[in-house]
Amino acid sequence: MNSFTDTHCHIHSKDYGLNPETVIDDAKKAGVLSAICVGTDLEDSKLAVEFAKMHENIYSSIGIHPHEAKDYINKPNKLTEFADLIGSKKLVAIGECGLDFYYNHSSSDNQKTILRFQLDLAKKHNLPVIFHVREAFDEFWPIFDEYRGIRGVIHSFTADSKELRKIIDRGLYIGLNGIMTFTKNETQLDVVRSAPLSSILLETDSPFLTPVPYRGTIAQLKHVINTADFLAMLRNESLEEFSKATTNNANTLFNFR
Repeated sequence: MNSFTDTHCHIHSKDYGLNPETVIDDAKKAGVLSAICVGTDLEDSKLAVEFAKMHENIYSSIGIHPHEAKDYINKPNKLTEFADLIGSKKLVAIGECGLDFYYNHSSSDNQKTILRFQLDLAKKHNLPVIFHVREAFDEFWPIFDEYRGIRGVIHSFTADSKELRKIIDRGLYIGLNGIMTFTKNETQLDVVRSAPLSSILLETDSPFLTPVPYRGTIAQLKHVINTADFLAMLRNESLEEFSKATTNNANTLFNFR
């Protein structure tokens, strides 16, 4: 059986909507053998850390999403509490963090401040970063380039070939999810066809972005296989080759142990 890793999910969150125990069991039966529960604020990150501790082959990442940045400005106690989560068992990354100028739920300045705070932590503790960047690459790259040696992944990648080249040149990965199975943007698909297999990670972003043919339902870990199958066919690669490479990529970046 092929094995897969979901490098970005939210099955630990309070409002996930499904029984996570059943979701994990179904995933294991299907061949999804590991996953990362990704935090989006302090409380959600705490949940991710505790959830990972209680489940075999489930790992955690702690992050302050750009939407939530405004709630952490001038809140040193909250930021200290967040930083104190580092060192938790099975914590493998910082994020999701970044810039989102599509919704602008937090101001640009606040987003940048909280992004830098998390990059400082990643640099200090030698942790990879899960980045959320939407309509913001022009302002993201100058900040990223201040931090030499940062490893990570651009989560939910849908950008153009210019941004792909910048990502690859910096040694980052791209996280691909169910969007690829239902996008009508042929340019996006062409860009993904051209991406090096050595730079691709699989993710669901569950409960969001459910792939075809399960649109309209809550995304589950096992759905990462539908995305993998679509991408392998898109790129004219065998599912075995694609699953092996993306699983190895995940192990390389996140150092599961």
